[in-house]
Amino acid sequence: MRLRTLKPDDYDAVASLIYESTNRWYAARNSGPIFTGGAETCRVFTDVYEALDPGCCVMAEDEASGQIIGSCFYHPRETHVSLGIMNVHPDFFGRSIARELLRFVTDFADRAGKPVRLVSSAMNLDSFSLYTRAGFVPRAAFQDMYIPVPADGLSVHVVAVDRVRPATLADVDAMVELEMEIAHISRAKDFRYFIENAARIWHVSVLERARGRGIDGFLASVNHPGSNMLGPGVARTQADAAALIAAELNHHRGRRPVFLVPVECGELVKQLYAWGARNCELHFAQVRGKFDGFGGVVMPTFMPETG
Repeated sequence: MRLRTLKPDDYDAVASLIYESTNRWYAARNSGPIFTGGAETCRVFTDVYEALDPGCCVMAEDEASGQIIGSCFYHPRETHVSLGIMNVHPDFFGRSIARELLRFVTDFADRAGKPVRLVSSAMNLDSFSLYTRAGFVPRAAFQDMYIPVPADGLSVHVVAVDRVRPATLADVDAMVELEMEIAHISRAKDFRYFIENAARIWHVSVLERARGRGIDGFLASVNHPGSNMLGPGVARTQADAAALIAAELNHHRGRRPVFLVPVECGELVKQLYAWGARNCELHFAQVRGKFDGFGGVVMPTFMPETG
């Protein structure tokens, strides 16, 4: 095989790779497909990631046939490099392709002198072993939860929800400052991209402080056939996180978006269960390199990924 950079005429092939690889893995474990509606729904990954980080996808290509047999997106940010979705074609499992793709990204980060962060499934022990062998350390665990939102919205009483409003570009600096305070990372262009919403699939809420200027949290969400999730977001307290989750859920009426909640946030989890939430998976935030502990509620997502 050889490694090369994604080109625009590869988008459909990579979308098919993501669709086939992910669904085949879950099917082998008697789970339902993650992606439905056809491989074209996974174009959301190439479209979004290339809009944010052009040229930041490394692909493995079979030299004999020219077939794309692996791909990995990565996201250079001010404070770190985030490892994006990585896939290997099922017919080529066990041939060290994922290891070579990962090494490409970690070498890139090492040259930049930055840590690498990711969010990985706790169910996939193969990927867990791949990452920990490469020096990644699990730093936080998350419950993947979902709530079927009624067509007329989620009717729940949440303290502070009256302080939630749609984000504007004027909020970006405050969002960056808050995420740096809580999660110790910075990714301003992600927030601008969400709020500008050129693709018409994003929504972002901010929670204003009860007294004084500033915000106590924010939460984005994506509504697309290939991805329906809340996140990324941070909040100072579990009550702040509940208000943001409630507000964003009501932007997904008639759907059942997935969201990640830190397992140690017991009061928040209890409240979500009371709203009808169910668990569907577990994920780890893993970091290779410097890590400072979280100072609030962190709600990651898979687009774009940052642990």
